[in-house]
This record gives sequence, C-alpha cells and structure tokens, in this order.
Amino acid sequence: MNSINIIEIIAYTIPSVITGGVAYFLFNSHFKDQQNTRRWLLQKDNQKTALPLRLQAYERMTLLMERINPSQLMVRINPVSTDKNDYANYVIAHIEQEFEHNIAQQIYLSDKCWTVILTAKNAIVQMIRSVTKNEKITNADELRTAIISELLEKTSPTNTALAFIKNEVAELW
Repeated sequence: MNSINIIEIIAYTIPSVITGGVAYFLFNSHFKDQQNTRRWLLQKDNQKTALPLRLQAYERMTLLMERINPSQLMVRINPVSTDKNDYANYVIAHIEQEFEHNIAQQIYLSDKCWTVILTAKNAIVQMIRSVTKNEKITNADELRTAIISELLEKTSPTNTALAFIKNEVAELW
C-alpha cells in the first residue's frame, strides 16, 4: 500500500467520522430532550394528584399544632384527679395520641417541616414536664394555671411551627 492510498483512505474516513460524531451528538441531545420532556409531563400529571394530598397533610399538621397547643390543651382536658403528675401524664398521653394519629402525614411534608413539627411537640412535652417538677405547684389546677402563665411569658412552640407550615404552604403556589 502506498502513501497515496493511505491519504485517500484518510480523506474518506475523516468526513465519515465527523459526520458520525455530529449525528451521534444530535441524536443524543434529541433523546435527552425527549426524556426531559416526558419527565416534565409526568411530574405535571403527578402534581395534579399530589398537590391536594400535600395540602391536606399541611392542613392536618396545622390542626395538630392547634390541638397540642398547651393553652388549648389546658382548657380542653380536665384533670382526672388532683395529682399534678397524673394530670401531666394524662395531657402528655393526649399529645402523643394526637401525634401518632397524624404520623403518616410526614411522607407529604418536607423533612425540615417535619423536624419543626416534631421539635414543637417535644418542646411542649418537655415544658409540661419541667413545670410539673416545680415544687410550688401542688395540684392539677395549679399546674394548668402555671402552664398557661408560662405561655404568656414566651411564644408557644406550636406558634413557631404554625408559622413555618404557613410559609412552606405559601411556597407551593
């Protein structure tokens, strides 16, 4: 094989390789674009069913925060006895029951929102336990009054969680 034949083969091969490369690039970008379009359409269709479920979950979490707000709890739950520890345990059991009833809603919420809700619930339980440890409080009625008084001095954790929920729902629009 002489040098003219080699140059001839290279002259035919280079345009073919360039044309093949351009065709590969165009087809590859076209298929990626089609895949992205399909993914977008699928997300759009899923959002029609997912958005109402997410909004319902946010509504239920809002209701949970309202129901476990200590000022609401103290009015709604009457002491079963005069013992402050029994009453505190009874109220905490109500909080846990409300929380467990809504625990499945976390799959529709962001991780950050769920963490805020969980933190609010735990802060309320901790607040009730810390007020119960006060030796000046001797019965359940005094415990109710002390918990409500403590909420007058500082913001309830449920109010913070409600503000976060409202902000997150506003971002959905």
